[in-house]
Amino acid sequence: MKNNVWSSMTALALALCVGSALAQAKVDFGKREYESKCASCHGMSAKGDGYMRPFLTKSPADLTVLAKANQGVFPMNRLYESIEGGTVASHGTRDMPVWGKEYRIGAAAYYVDVDYDAEAYVRMRILALLEYLNRLQVR
Repeated sequence: MKNNVWSSMTALALALCVGSALAQAKVDFGKREYESKCASCHGMSAKGDGYMRPFLTKSPADLTVLAKANQGVFPMNRLYESIEGGTVASHGTRDMPVWGKEYRIGAAAYYVDVDYDAEAYVRMRILALLEYLNRLQVR
């Protein structure tokens, strides 16, 4: 009986430690997405001051004033389409990468042996990014 109590208490203590560690290691997927895909041009502050700015023909947008420039409403649909890039004509210029295509290519290579929904995967990444950008808005 002592062994059962000791085992139960050990398991409980371990669960509390793991739970505490997981709570502290909360991942911000939108921020991670922004930092890996957008910050090089738009900057860590999202004000258009990324390290790639000098090499671009057009200055990156200040992503902190998107809602302000749209009468206080965050332009979710317009941004989603711009990031996803599916509505962009196949010929002509494009100021930023077509991330929807990049996400699909990356997922196909990574999940080669796994059945997954490519459109849901792309949607999840873009929506996480947009949620993060919405938090950065100057109100």
